[in-house]
Amino acid sequence: MRRLAWRAAVRRAAEAQGFLDPIELLARLQEFAQPSEVHYPVELLRAGAEMHARGLLNARIIQHNMDWHWPLWVRRQYDPRDISFVPRAFSLTHVNLTHRNWTAIGMPGVDAFPIVDPAGLLTPLHDGWSVDVWLRSADDRWLLPASTTDVAQHLDLTQGLTVVTRSRDDDADLTLTVRATVFATETDTRWELFCEVDGEGARWLVIALRPYNPEGISAIRSIALDGTHWRVDEREDLYFDAPPARHLVGDYGSGDVLTHWDSAAACAPRVRCKRGMAMAAAVFPLEAGQVRRLRVQGVLTREAPPAGGWAGALAGVCRLQHPDARLQNLYDAAVRTLVLLTPADPYPGPYTYRRFWFRDATFILDALLALGLIARVDTALARFRMRQLGDGYFRSQDGEWDSNGQVLWLFARHAAATQRRPDVDRLRMLRAAADWILRKRLPRTLDGAHAGLMPAGFSAEHLGPNDYYYWDDFWSVAGLRAAAGLFDAHDAGAAQRWRDGADDLMSCIDRSLALCQSRLGRPAMPAAPYRRLDAGAIGSIVAGYPLQIMAPLDPRLLDTVEYLLARDLVDGGFFQQNIHSGINAYLSLHLAQILMWADDHRHLELLDAVARLASPTGQWPEAVHPQTRGGCMGDGQHAWAAAEWVMALRNACVREESGAIVLGSGVARTWLDGETPLSLGPTPTAHGPVSVLITGPAHAPRVSWQARWHRDAPTLRIAVPGHPSIEVPGAPPAGSRVLGAGDD
Repeated sequence: MRRLAWRAAVRRAAEAQGFLDPIELLARLQEFAQPSEVHYPVELLRAGAEMHARGLLNARIIQHNMDWHWPLWVRRQYDPRDISFVPRAFSLTHVNLTHRNWTAIGMPGVDAFPIVDPAGLLTPLHDGWSVDVWLRSADDRWLLPASTTDVAQHLDLTQGLTVVTRSRDDDADLTLTVRATVFATETDTRWELFCEVDGEGARWLVIALRPYNPEGISAIRSIALDGTHWRVDEREDLYFDAPPARHLVGDYGSGDVLTHWDSAAACAPRVRCKRGMAMAAAVFPLEAGQVRRLRVQGVLTREAPPAGGWAGALAGVCRLQHPDARLQNLYDAAVRTLVLLTPADPYPGPYTYRRFWFRDATFILDALLALGLIARVDTALARFRMRQLGDGYFRSQDGEWDSNGQVLWLFARHAAATQRRPDVDRLRMLRAAADWILRKRLPRTLDGAHAGLMPAGFSAEHLGPNDYYYWDDFWSVAGLRAAAGLFDAHDAGAAQRWRDGADDLMSCIDRSLALCQSRLGRPAMPAAPYRRLDAGAIGSIVAGYPLQIMAPLDPRLLDTVEYLLARDLVDGGFFQQNIHSGINAYLSLHLAQILMWADDHRHLELLDAVARLASPTGQWPEAVHPQTRGGCMGDGQHAWAAAEWVMALRNACVREESGAIVLGSGVARTWLDGETPLSLGPTPTAHGPVSVLITGPAHAPRVSWQARWHRDAPTLRIAVPGHPSIEVPGAPPAGSRVLGAGDD
């Protein structure tokens, strides 16, 4: 009764204001999805509401104040002459859809990530205001990095994480260098911004405090200058190396401080703005022809980071030496992204996705396992228990049924890599998770292609509306088999029950896929039993990578890949039509992995396409705009993409397949023609840590390995493309082969 009264009240309130009935609208939306217990995860509704609330604020402020200086994404997205232009018309919310790119800096173990946009705009605190740096010349010209076309940016890894942005004004021959890094004191962790200016024309260096960030408006209500110290909103502090010679302020009523350079009224030590659009500019004089350096810093957290810093966090990591400097740099950047974004919980991104999902966590932590960063994985796994409900369900958001299989699979991967069986508490947790899968399945007796599968759910968001997704089914099969392996020596009866359940679920999947093949006229796997083939089919190839439920040459798997390659490639990468509406790096790499495991060398084309999609700092947004090449979906620095890049290069050198270890199967001939050898390791495997070294020439490469086997030595298969495979049964811990020239 209470629910009916609530629905009636909502309906009356909507109709009284002339709105559509939201209850009826939601019901209509559900008609386009399969019946499910959760219509739409409330977590996604909340995240969407937050983003569009910001978008409403952006729409209210930005387009009516185009004489202000805005960040790069606004400048380009609102410019009718720019390829990034997005008409506003009936859009109630204005959201960054063309340049969702940023790079996080930070310290390992610190749950705070300042971000830097492609023009050097620094947002030190999560979802907060930003610091910009400008130059003014003697003849009143401005160098504004967000507005100039001559901007270059790169990631410096020599001392932790440093984003270096260089801007140049061709007319004034000016150079601006902005560096951002994080360092630790004994009591807190701080961010630093180093500014270096050179050039004959520069006369003023301006540090500007701005009420926005790469998502849009972020309120500042008060700013006060005290000598070399800014106090922001009476709680955050910024410090300069020297006192500014001038200090300008502005608010929503007076307009952008940039437009009041010569106004005496703008010169004041403090400002308040009830609308939250306070801004300030600290001005420092420059001498012609002399280099000027200035540091700005602030407190990031009131806690010091764990001891060891970046050197400690990367100790023992699986290292790659690659002859292609571009691929090498992307690997090194991806490793640091994974370390940075796993302070305790794994985060898919430093800003928009600074939250937890089991799906992303599984791929991120699996990559960290492959890197040998076991302690970091242990920390994250210890926190999984708090997210398990009493019925055994691992919940990151309602209506998604892949998480239990993912957790079980990941724990089995961890146990194999570390040779450590889960303790009693974890076994109890995993038992409940496996039993949940058996209970959650639909009855086999149902009439239809979904009989015996997992229920309809929202699943991975990029697959579409609620449906009986094969993605969920494949993860559930893998999870049950993983649980059986973990319990074989602990509870043989439970292990057999889960193994039988996995086999039964797989038989239902096979039956369902056979019905799809009859309906579609080809073996390719759609996203769900009643769907036509579309971009959502990308989820079904999880049966091959990473789960290995299907053999590498399974016709259903390969035909799905062929369908996607023929229909959904844009500029060489996979374009996800559903929701993302952009080129997706990590899904492109899933396709590459399937091809690599099938000895189809087209995986190198996908690898090269993904490398081209990376930002100058070596990062991938969740999806890339096919025209602007900027981010158009999700976080501007995506950890799942970083994880897949690590796994693609790792598996190209060392991968596990059907109880064997395969060396060199993803190596390109061009990687072996230079002077720099290709090496990777040590990387943990189920058989023990392995390192590999491959040296040219390409027509007769030498493949050498070193390993520490856990028990019995496995079979090694050396499978460098262009050469017959060599099998080494019971491989010794160290050895080498020269392909085409017999044993060494």
